[in-house]
Amino acid sequence: MYLLGYDIGSSSVKASLVNAETGKCVASAFYPKTEAEIVAVNPGWAEQNPQMWWENLKLSTKAVLETSGADAADIAAIGISYQMHGLVCVDKEKNVLRPAIIWCDSRAVSCGQHAFEELGEEKCLSHLLNSPGNFTASKLAWVKLNEPEVYERIYKIMLPGDYIAMRLTGEICTTVSGLSEGMFWDFKNNEVANFLMDYWGFDHSFIPEIKPTFAEQGRVTEAVAQELGLKAGIPVTYRAGDQPNNALSLNVFNPGEIASTAGTSGVVYGVNGEVNYDPKSRVNTFAHVNHTADQTRLGVLLCINGTGILNSWVKRNIVPEGVSYAEMNVLAEQAPVGSGGLSIIPFGNGAERVLENREKGCSIHGINFNFHNRSHIIRAAQEGIVFSFKYGMEIMQQMGMSISKIHAGNANMFLSPIFRETLASVTEAVIELYDTDGSVGAAKGAGIGAGIYRDNNEAFATLAKLQVIEPDYARKLEYDEAYERWKSFL
Repeated sequence: MYLLGYDIGSSSVKASLVNAETGKCVASAFYPKTEAEIVAVNPGWAEQNPQMWWENLKLSTKAVLETSGADAADIAAIGISYQMHGLVCVDKEKNVLRPAIIWCDSRAVSCGQHAFEELGEEKCLSHLLNSPGNFTASKLAWVKLNEPEVYERIYKIMLPGDYIAMRLTGEICTTVSGLSEGMFWDFKNNEVANFLMDYWGFDHSFIPEIKPTFAEQGRVTEAVAQELGLKAGIPVTYRAGDQPNNALSLNVFNPGEIASTAGTSGVVYGVNGEVNYDPKSRVNTFAHVNHTADQTRLGVLLCINGTGILNSWVKRNIVPEGVSYAEMNVLAEQAPVGSGGLSIIPFGNGAERVLENREKGCSIHGINFNFHNRSHIIRAAQEGIVFSFKYGMEIMQQMGMSISKIHAGNANMFLSPIFRETLASVTEAVIELYDTDGSVGAAKGAGIGAGIYRDNNEAFATLAKLQVIEPDYARKLEYDEAYERWKSFL
């Protein structure tokens, strides 16, 4: 028996086939092999054609079936992970009315800010746990204002994962977690955010039927089964945005547990057991995959734009050509904790929400031409990235979160011993590294939703823990002094 997971990203669509009994991934594939096109008609815009997601899903499905040799009749359930905050609009015939406005599109910022000011910050934060910002609801407001001919034809609005589920099953539905990431969920009243819908004059019928995150959300149709080479009737039993799903993939379900990634940008996603928000809206809060009316489980999302992109800049511009990331890490180890008094502020990749949307830029402080060399710069860059995580995590702690353990995939910046050791030591959190990814997590989420697994602990019992990094308490004072010095430059 197998479980099929899809991860619908903005750069590619990945499929993974997981053996439900062993929990092991038997095949994975992603398409396109080069990064998928993002269309920017105007500066700050970012659009994709949802049909492109579907075509790449077909290719990925075919590849995992061929590679694994699995019988499609043995696939018991399907799960979907997807790029968050996008907007897909369809008419009554389920035809897409315009290209999807995806997560990194910034055209709706002014719409969200205007609503935040007019409705009142306290009203928005206490009900939505965020400002309307540049999320899906604000993008719909932009369409209403600027493309009225499209708006008038809308039957339903969807997130990217909702669209893929519709293509698989023919049914249009969504989840509370999905609605919360789009700013359509009122946490205070535990219902659709009617006050925001009414403010913008949205037709309430636009919101699809709401289904539980872990539950049957439709079944693969006969026509789609023939198109994909699957069996008709396979249930779709799980869907979630990519960051909640990444946390699920790392078995992060309970208050105090943290999932982190550190690629081009960095994310710290923690689970909070009480309804709370940051009054300055420096972090985002959404319903986690296991949030219910009876059990508060909120995902608090900290995003740092200037993360791995700083490390890659250092690689291109500071170290000799041909030096690998692993060799950079060896060089960095030649410098002491605190980089000999050198501090690097890593915010050179645009405005940072954690800094209240200020564009601080990247800067180097304390450099001594007679002492510092490239080893100090490499280490200071990695320490600066870690310190930006610590800075954001302090905000999460002010919201009542207790941070004692960080779960992460064994990839990107977490491959660096200095990055890992600095993060563990400055936060006093144990770091556990795992071998998993979003599409595998989506497959196991489907197993939970289908009742194949009793709970998350059974689903992730075979999750491979690769390494545990403990805080270095012997040098804790050195790490703390370096962090305080770094923070003084903000």
